[in-house]
Amino acid sequence: MDENSLNMNVLIAEDDIISCRALEKNLQDWGYEVLVTKNGEEAWEIIRNGGIRLAILDWSMPKMNGLELCHKIRNDYQPKEEKYIYIILLTGRDLEEDIITGLSAGADDYITKPFSYMELKVRIQNGERIIALQDLQLQIANTDSLTQLWNRKKILELLEEELNRNFRDNKPVGVIMLDIDNFKTINDTYGHLIGDKIIIEVASRLQKKVRSYDKIGRYGGDELLLVLPGLSRQDAKNIAERLRKAVCAEKIQTDAGPIDTTVSLGVSIFDKASRPSTKKIIEKSDHALYMAKERGRNSSVVSGPDSAIEKDTQ
Repeated sequence: MDENSLNMNVLIAEDDIISCRALEKNLQDWGYEVLVTKNGEEAWEIIRNGGIRLAILDWSMPKMNGLELCHKIRNDYQPKEEKYIYIILLTGRDLEEDIITGLSAGADDYITKPFSYMELKVRIQNGERIIALQDLQLQIANTDSLTQLWNRKKILELLEEELNRNFRDNKPVGVIMLDIDNFKTINDTYGHLIGDKIIIEVASRLQKKVRSYDKIGRYGGDELLLVLPGLSRQDAKNIAERLRKAVCAEKIQTDAGPIDTTVSLGVSIFDKASRPSTKKIIEKSDHALYMAKERGRNSSVVSGPDSAIEKDTQ
């Protein structure tokens, strides 16, 4: 595979069979995963399903032409999706007004038939650089600068997305609100730089114990929010305990010496029947966290289905 490739999926929408096959072969030789469609409507359905980062669209296609598809991508799809789709428009038209029309429709680049495949390769690589830069900017905007976890805004967005997805699939979602015990005392005793070190190390220990598809973000201060798809209540209890033990198993090494650190966790499970608001979810998880603190800290409490508190573990 080309070392510059981002392993991205490239969509080809081209109704000319010979041109389409030549495009597909060259892209595959350059190391791209290629999806091929013969008209604009098929291409639109693939784009709506997600995963496409670069699209090569022929201007003249049946059912929906390249210009119409550009408009739909930019107006109906892109505003709802963070990850940018880079569009290269293919056409036999080479008048200045045609180029202006194509770019105004939302295309990022424009290449006139017949074209050199090496020229196309360079244009695709330019597109990759722009996509990589956009992804980097997006990551920075969504990341907490101290812990490198998701920031508050992003973790709440991910919570909402996970709820919608799992409710459609009729699967439960687990949510954990976690904070560091006696964190104010740590800050007052050792200073904020040591406090930051504690938060960073706690975040690191937690990240090593969650599943690859779990989401974890910094909710604020020393509070972290975890979104755990598809968990039963017992699974949630087990994961909460695993996280708690991962933090307190060893003292955290700091410039002020090793510091005993523990966390408390409030756990709640939501299914399709409950369908709460994000605000309600945070309140319920926060209440369970409060009960964990009340019961001695260094503990996890799982809220019951009717906001009752089940037993805690310690």
